[in-house]
Amino acid sequence: MSTERPIQLNWFKSSYSGDEGGECVEVAADRAAIRVRDSKNHGGSRLAFTRDAWTGFVTDLGRDRSR
Repeated sequence: MSTERPIQLNWFKSSYSGDEGGECVEVAADRAAIRVRDSKNHGGSRLAFTRDAWTGFVTDLGRDRSR
């Protein structure tokens, strides 16, 4: 049995997310990864990205928006 405590994550929504519902994600960072979850299903599946992978993803999003 593990005696480690679960990591307390501070989740936040994008500043583009409104209060109308819709499809939003929340993001949290810890030492090991950047984590992403559905804002309406906190207990559901989560994705985890290395910091390098997340940086590449966000950089590519910025490139797509400038086209």
